[in-house]
Amino acid sequence: MRILLVFACASVLVPISKTQETSLNVTKLTTKNIDFAMDLYRKISSYHDSNIFFSPLCVSTAFAILSMGAEGPTRTEILKGLNLDQLEQDDHPELIPELFQQLQKNTTHDEEVQLAQGTALFVRLDLEVERAFSDQIKKYFKADIQNIDFAEPKASKTTINDYVKKRTGHRISEAVSDIDPFTQLMLINTIFFQGKWELPFDPSHTENDRFYVDKYNIVQVPMMFRDDKFYYCSDESLKVKVLRLPYKGDMAMLILLPNKGVDYTSIDDEINAERLLGWIKQMQIIKLEVQLPKFKMEQSYEMHKILPHLGISSIFENRANFSRLSKEQELKVSEVLHKAVIEVDERGTTAAAATVTGITGYSLPSTFIVNRPFFFFIYHEVTNSLLFMGRVINPTKM
Repeated sequence: MRILLVFACASVLVPISKTQETSLNVTKLTTKNIDFAMDLYRKISSYHDSNIFFSPLCVSTAFAILSMGAEGPTRTEILKGLNLDQLEQDDHPELIPELFQQLQKNTTHDEEVQLAQGTALFVRLDLEVERAFSDQIKKYFKADIQNIDFAEPKASKTTINDYVKKRTGHRISEAVSDIDPFTQLMLINTIFFQGKWELPFDPSHTENDRFYVDKYNIVQVPMMFRDDKFYYCSDESLKVKVLRLPYKGDMAMLILLPNKGVDYTSIDDEINAERLLGWIKQMQIIKLEVQLPKFKMEQSYEMHKILPHLGISSIFENRANFSRLSKEQELKVSEVLHKAVIEVDERGTTAAAATVTGITGYSLPSTFIVNRPFFFFIYHEVTNSLLFMGRVINPTKM
């Protein structure tokens, strides 16, 4: 029997209201999720040398839901692959879903930015889902559970894609292109983000300029420009510069730009939660001329080919144990699909705490010109929850 997981994420640009309180446990959850994001990024990047964009929160939320239906080694494997196993407490079995619930409340309250997460379970007409499981995912994730006739692939595909389209502000129109009529269950998790820059770029200042993909390839891109005060730091040990671009509300984008002559692939293994949170902590406000390319990306990933490299493998095999989800025998995951889109322009972005040595705010530059491959991270500033991350090698490529 087949379970198909689909993650659909869309993102647009929005920073800094620090008035909310967040618990230590939620901070631990977001820290673990950053490290999971970087583990996942490294596996994705090992497949190709091109643009990358995904939502680690979208993926981890879906698998946290799936873990609630799993038992034994299957559940242990999922939580360990997500870096969440250390958060488990024997005397508090529902702690992890409670933390996700609290995190969602913290990140979606802000009226200045659109951020919406959604979860839906589409279930074969005669598949009986355990009442305890359905009650839990409704309670903690506000999940929708709908019966659907997978024996009618065309109609079920339309139903599911219409759901995703609505939940992602019509940014993702086709999450699934075909459906196997023997599918038993589909778990859909969506996240939609739309934010406006706190310091928008003036479109009249946008001009085509060079972007150096590598030493042999140069492309022309629309380069946005703004001269203002920004939060900035540099990490001399890693040879990168970091810029924070705030959105209106509680969200921000970090731009991580390797120094000239530094191969971005040399940085892949060095980024983790400790470094990322260290950069945020050490930033200083300075006057800068910022140049940033406009770009759009639409990326799809077959996570069932990637996740086994993170230790999540038994869910795809006959030994999978989803007895808390359903008493049906031989229930396993067949596919895990993740699709994410982002658009960054002058107005903003649409997208579906250790101290780090070597970080300095001295010898400050006067310009921050993003004209070579870079990384970016969209995060919630109160909780440090990482919503999206990406790598731009060529901003002219989708």
